[in-house]
Amino acid sequence: MSDLVPVAERLRRRTRPLRFAPPVTHVYAPLDYAWAPHRLYLERYGAGPREILLVGMNPGPFGMAQNGIPFGDTAMVRGWLGIEAPVERPRREHPKRPVLGFAMTRSEVSGARLWGWARERFGTPDRFFRRAFVWNYCPLSFMSGSGRNVTPDKLPRAEREPLFAACDEALAAVIACLQPAKVVGVGAFAARRAAPLAEAAGADCGTVPHPSPASPAANRGWPGIFEDALLDLGIELDPPSS
Repeated sequence: MSDLVPVAERLRRRTRPLRFAPPVTHVYAPLDYAWAPHRLYLERYGAGPREILLVGMNPGPFGMAQNGIPFGDTAMVRGWLGIEAPVERPRREHPKRPVLGFAMTRSEVSGARLWGWARERFGTPDRFFRRAFVWNYCPLSFMSGSGRNVTPDKLPRAEREPLFAACDEALAAVIACLQPAKVVGVGAFAARRAAPLAEAAGADCGTVPHPSPASPAANRGWPGIFEDALLDLGIELDPPSS
């Protein structure tokens, strides 16, 4: 068993009792209802140490919220990572955001970009995961009554503090398990949360642009921008897979 499995189990236990007020009306916890594929991901790819830890923010509605895998575009998770397992339903499901598990056909653009880059650069998952691992800082997805995504940084302080305490503890444990030289926040929020934990562990921390289609820069050749940012952090890349 990967050392990360008990880390994720503790994180889901610590976040279960948390409650959130409007505008949040629905909270999805994929570490509960999509635990089977998430555990497969940790067991298959989460044994350390690693040179690079990439840290995302929280589950996207068409990615990890569907299948439990960070940046979990269905086609990439099934077709490239080789992971598929039963997914249950959230305790309270938003009618505009059904959880279809591996039947989800809508692409998670951020995940298609990130895992698609890894496939093009490294060829096989084993080659990628020998150097890197991907973890989401927060395991919960938040929605308003309209179904709009609410990001963790927009929560009130009283709700953020216990959530972030659990997430900080988990990320510190992941860093201790994987012993990365570089902790890389995918987006500014993840980098801000990761920086003090990386520093405490003696790792460098930096930021790379998020692949979200909401970012105009990401829509203008994100893989090249991403690779330039990695190089600026002193991360040398393998030649592209042939």
